[in-house]
Amino acid sequence: MRRVIGMDIHRTFGEVVFWEEGKLRHGGRVDMTRTALEGVGKTIQAHHGGLLEVSSDARGVVIANPLQVKAIAHAHVKTDKVDAGTLASLHAAGYLPEIWTPDAATERMRRLVARRYQVVRHRTRIKNEVHAILHAHLIPKCPHADLFNGRGRTWLMHQPIPDDERFAIERHVRELDRLAEDLAILDREIAESTLDDLAIRRLLTITGVNLTVAAGLMAAIGDITRFRSPQKLVSYFGLNPRVHQSGLGAAHHGRISKVGRSHARAMLVEAAWAAAKTPGPLHAFFVRIRAKRGHQVAAVAVARKLTVLVWHMLTKEKDYLWARPSLVAHKVRSMELQAGRPQRKGRARGDTYAYNVKELRNQEMHIARKAQENYENFIEAWRPRSPKERARGRLNPARLE
Repeated sequence: MRRVIGMDIHRTFGEVVFWEEGKLRHGGRVDMTRTALEGVGKTIQAHHGGLLEVSSDARGVVIANPLQVKAIAHAHVKTDKVDAGTLASLHAAGYLPEIWTPDAATERMRRLVARRYQVVRHRTRIKNEVHAILHAHLIPKCPHADLFNGRGRTWLMHQPIPDDERFAIERHVRELDRLAEDLAILDREIAESTLDDLAIRRLLTITGVNLTVAAGLMAAIGDITRFRSPQKLVSYFGLNPRVHQSGLGAAHHGRISKVGRSHARAMLVEAAWAAAKTPGPLHAFFVRIRAKRGHQVAAVAVARKLTVLVWHMLTKEKDYLWARPSLVAHKVRSMELQAGRPQRKGRARGDTYAYNVKELRNQEMHIARKAQENYENFIEAWRPRSPKERARGRLNPARLE
C-alpha cells in the first residue's frame, strides 16, 4: 500500500495527515521535540511495517518550498489539517516543490556566513547611529578617512556635543569593538573550514571575489550539479528580471525578482562593485551598461555576469581565464593566515611575494587591460542580427557571411 505522510509544522507542534490510496486520514498533533518525533516514527514503523514513503527514493524527509506551495495550492478554508493534507496530496501526485537539503558541512557554513552577515549589518547600523548624532548637532564631516579608527575616534571625542550624546557615542564605540572581536572569530572559523576547499580557491581567481564572498556563494550553492544551467543559478540568487506577457503581446521585463538568498545576492553585488573598479573584461562590461542604464543597473548586471561565470567555472572545474596570479596567491596566503597558519618570516620567498613587486603587478595589470581592450573592440565590431536575418541564416547559412 502506498502511503504518504504530510506534516504542517509550527514552532511547538506539527499537524499530521496520512495519504493512503487517494484518501486523507488525520493523524493528530505531535509536539516538536526530538523525543515526540522519535516516538511518532517508532509508532509508524510498528503499525505500517516500517514503510514510510516520503520521497521517490524513500531516503527521508522532503521539505517543501512554502512560496511555491502557496502558488500551487489555494484554499478558502485554511487550517493546519488542510495544509498537511495538501502537502501529502501534492507529494503523492508528484507536484510538491521540494527544497534541496544541504549536507552537514554546507549547513554549518551557511550558519557561519549568516551570522557574519548579521554582525556586519549590526555594525553598520551602529555606525549610522553615530553619524546621525553628529549630523543632528551640525558637526562637520570627519577630516580623517575613517571615523572609527584611532585618529577618527580622537577627533570624535573632542566634538562639542551634549553629555548624554557623548555617553551614547562611547557606548556605540564599545559595541563596535565587541563586534570586531566577534567578526574576527567568525572569519577565522570560515577560513579554517574552507582552507582545503578547491571550489573556494577556484572562485578566488575571479577579480573582486575575496574569501568572504567565495565562502558565502559556496554555502548558498552547495552542490553545483543541482543547477542544470547558469540561468537556474541566476534565478536562485534572484538576479533574473521579472517578466510579464499576456497573449500575443510583447514581453515586458521589470526589476530583478529578488527571490532567493538575499545575503548571497548582496555579496555578488559587492563583488561586482570591486570588479568594476579593476581593469579587465568585467570593467569594460560595467562601463558599457552604465552608459545606457546607469551605475546601479550596471552593478546588478555585473553581479548577474559573475553568477554565470561562477556556474561555468564550478561546472567545468576551471579557473578564471583572466586571473592575476600574484593577486590570487595573496588572497590564498591571507586566507591561510586568517585560519591561523604560521607566518613564513625568514624563509624562502613564495608566490605571494610577487604581489609586493611593482613590476610584476604592472605586468599583470597590463594583461588585464589588454583583455579589456579586446572586449571593447569585440563589442564595437559586433552587430546584432535582426529576426529576419536570423531566420534567413537558419534556412540558408551560406547566404550570410
